[in-house]
Amino acid sequence: MDAAFTAEQDEIRRTLREILGKRCGPDEVKAAVRTAAGHDRELWLQLARELGLPGIAVAEEYGGVGCAPADLALACEETGRVLLPSPLLATAALCVPLVTALGTEAQRSALLPPLATGGLTAALAVSGPALATALALTGEDASGQWSGGGRAGGVQARADASGGGWRLYGEAVQVLDGHSAGLLLVAAHTGGFARSRTLLFLVREDAPGLVRSRQTVLDETRPQARIEMRDVPAELLGDEGADALGALAATGRTAAAVLAAEAVGAAGQALARTVEYVRQREQFGRAIGSFQAVKHRLADLYVQVQAARSAACYAAWDPDQGGLALAQCLEALRVTAGEAIQLHGGIGFTWEHDAHLYFKRAAADELLFGPVHRLRAHAADRAGLFADPAAGPAPAPAEPSTGSVSAPVPPSTTPSAPEKVAV
Repeated sequence: MDAAFTAEQDEIRRTLREILGKRCGPDEVKAAVRTAAGHDRELWLQLARELGLPGIAVAEEYGGVGCAPADLALACEETGRVLLPSPLLATAALCVPLVTALGTEAQRSALLPPLATGGLTAALAVSGPALATALALTGEDASGQWSGGGRAGGVQARADASGGGWRLYGEAVQVLDGHSAGLLLVAAHTGGFARSRTLLFLVREDAPGLVRSRQTVLDETRPQARIEMRDVPAELLGDEGADALGALAATGRTAAAVLAAEAVGAAGQALARTVEYVRQREQFGRAIGSFQAVKHRLADLYVQVQAARSAACYAAWDPDQGGLALAQCLEALRVTAGEAIQLHGGIGFTWEHDAHLYFKRAAADELLFGPVHRLRAHAADRAGLFADPAAGPAPAPAEPSTGSVSAPVPPSTTPSAPEKVAV
């Protein structure tokens, strides 16, 4: 593994940091999230035009830059530093991989070019608070019960009686950037009990029967919406035999690596801002950063952030490790943001202080994509960490595993199975 950044990656980082440094101060971020779109449209188009940011991982034949997901993770570390409110995560990390994996050639040709140029944004809508489950980050659900399971609730799809497409019914909440996206990718259950399956459908923003409302959320830099569908016309993404659940799981691994990089960028910036503050704030005639207790706390944070950055870099190289890296990076962000509030003293406890932007991001991301202990528990299960050697080799997993199960030990020397504990 070569961990060194290429010249192109260094240029992406430098240019992006320069642009965001001028346009994404705390006041600008707070102003952007209070707009109707929830982000600065002019900045979004600038990033798309000058850097091709939404099309980094889109193939060149569809108008993208043609880089690897690792380059998208690198860019998201910079956007995480300033907590950039933008449709980048929803569009580039969640929807573009699904369209690429499942879409027909006609759908890819029609959708990927405008997505790559930033002219079209997209959002992934799944029923209920099940985004982490749908992306297979906190557990496997081979039956796709989170999408409705043929019962009341969730999102249901049925073929149009006229044979002209599909109709969707139901609602989805916690849809990232769902209030402003021009295209929705909706995960819906179809087939009833006889042919129960989950498929993905394309819904345009102006579809009749579609109702979208922006929700009040803890972290305003991650706008969310409630999507209600009442006999909404939709287009099937791909064909009826598409493995939507497998594509969602694969997308989840890549998205986890991107989210890990974004979280470590935010943690690093929260730590840097705290170090700058304790150098300037004086108490008892000296800077508070000169006190040994403060130094020790900052040193512990530095080690944790650097360890998280190493995990994020490895996950960018090997997305199969994305879930475990995301757990470590979310924990680093939560701890660093909490300590930042503490070390800022009385001013840090005020809700309006900039330190709370990072604290809200840490709490909201863990609610959306975690919690941390479930991310780690799922990674341990996939690696066979708690497998019973006496039970024999585990069956081959449906997706690439992050580890291997050791061969069974002869009965005479088989130790007792370790007790499964929360990770």
